[in-house]
Amino acid sequence: MSLTLDTYRLLGRSGLRVSPLALGAATFGTEWGWGAEQDEARKLFDHYVERGGNFIDTANTYTDGSSERLLGEFARDRRESLVLATKYTTQRRPGDPNSGGSHRKSLFTSVEASLRRLGTDYLDLLYLHVWDFTTPVEEILRGMDDLVRQGKVLYAAICNAPAWQVSRMQAIADLRGWSPLVALQIEYNLIERTGERDLIPMARELGLGVVPYSPLAGGVLTGKYTRDDLTATTDDGTRKSFNRALGTVTERNLAIADVVKEVAVELGRTPAQVGLAWTLRNPGVTTPIIGARTPGQLKDNLGALEIDFTAAQLTRLDEVSAIELGYPHDMLASDHIRAVTTGGLKIEARR
Repeated sequence: MSLTLDTYRLLGRSGLRVSPLALGAATFGTEWGWGAEQDEARKLFDHYVERGGNFIDTANTYTDGSSERLLGEFARDRRESLVLATKYTTQRRPGDPNSGGSHRKSLFTSVEASLRRLGTDYLDLLYLHVWDFTTPVEEILRGMDDLVRQGKVLYAAICNAPAWQVSRMQAIADLRGWSPLVALQIEYNLIERTGERDLIPMARELGLGVVPYSPLAGGVLTGKYTRDDLTATTDDGTRKSFNRALGTVTERNLAIADVVKEVAVELGRTPAQVGLAWTLRNPGVTTPIIGARTPGQLKDNLGALEIDFTAAQLTRLDEVSAIELGYPHDMLASDHIRAVTTGGLKIEARR
């Protein structure tokens, strides 16, 4: 069934309504070598909002702060109708060890700086951006809860963290009456499906809405890469060079992109729309983040809302991109284990 940007979804265990596709503002500004100048970024924002979109994602260090600054300028006249999400943890001042990390000092100073750049007195959603392996979880949770009680943050969330730490944090928050986590942002797409092992099932069980970033695998799923890119060595500062350096351009990934292109031809759609639609229609996903750099890309991406797959098409996409879940998942799914735990009875699992 076709969706629209104003077919709102609840974010995790909260009552917050968000659009089924979020607008990523990491492309607002050109400080990273790609992205959109101010006028183009404004067009991206206006088109998304005029179509009914309300959920916009940024971070304290995206494009060296320009992302938050531009977003704050664009959102000024309609602030209350938008859900603005930002993040903290990445280092804001080189050489200053306390300008990054998950600890309380980093949290509070980063939030104050984000509020100034965004020109607002509250953040709808604040993510811990990257797990730092050093800060006690109680310090993180208490700090976020304090900000919620002060009214500077409405909801707490987390990105890029181990599933066992997230589940531990959610249990502690519940037991101590602190603000729970309502969203989990992870990399998830047809190429990167390892979140299906633990992160996505955990999120569904504990009430975190899954917000995938890089749903097109950095552009690999758009079909713009070829086998020639497997051996290319030129570093020209483009996103293509960046993806090659990350190891995203592989034979396996290009084979997945080939099937995406085949399905796109069958549907009369673009590969980008197919890749987004596959992620969007996963029942464990709340709202993928679009990272468009031009109004044309954004308009194309929004076409994913209109796509309906056949069962055969979904099977092909799932099979070419399938991963092994590994232990203990594969063992627990075996017929033998099911037989010894249920006595052969047919028992439907909770969804």
